[in-house]
Amino acid sequence: MSEHVRVLLTEKEVDDRIQAIGEQVSRDYAGKQVHLVCVLKGGSFFMCELAKRITVPVSLDFMAVSSYGATTKSSGVVKIVKDLDETVKGKDVLVVEDIVDSGRTLSYLLEMLKSREPASLRLCTLLDKPDRRVVPVNVDYTGFQIPDEFVVGYGLDYAQRYRNLPYIGVVEFDD
Repeated sequence: MSEHVRVLLTEKEVDDRIQAIGEQVSRDYAGKQVHLVCVLKGGSFFMCELAKRITVPVSLDFMAVSSYGATTKSSGVVKIVKDLDETVKGKDVLVVEDIVDSGRTLSYLLEMLKSREPASLRLCTLLDKPDRRVVPVNVDYTGFQIPDEFVVGYGLDYAQRYRNLPYIGVVEFDD
């Protein structure tokens, strides 16, 4: 089976929205340092672009969390592949994710981070699929709400492909 990618959000639309989120985060964290926790691998593209647009001091750390494997549907099993290098205790933490889908992964991750006693904990996602939500998750900053389609680009992948697309596209499978 072959596939192609249809553009859902252009590079300019994504760039403009990240700029707006960066401005809002800068206002909300005025006078503070924000500690960005990137959820790898997909979140890295978004976090790098977002960090460049935040005007308050920023520190970074990374986690790898998986619930997909090489399929287009969440397995429902959350696995920590790489934990943080630094403590979040007492820090103003902003988790940066590429997409919130079922909510399972983010719910698990946020509860785990909350137990590590950050000063504050918020969630920022480039894409949100509320129609797919199985577990409730409070998203503080959302780039775009999108329909229930399998998306790639800007860090999101299908079997490790398409991450490098500068836009958000929908994978469509050919017969």
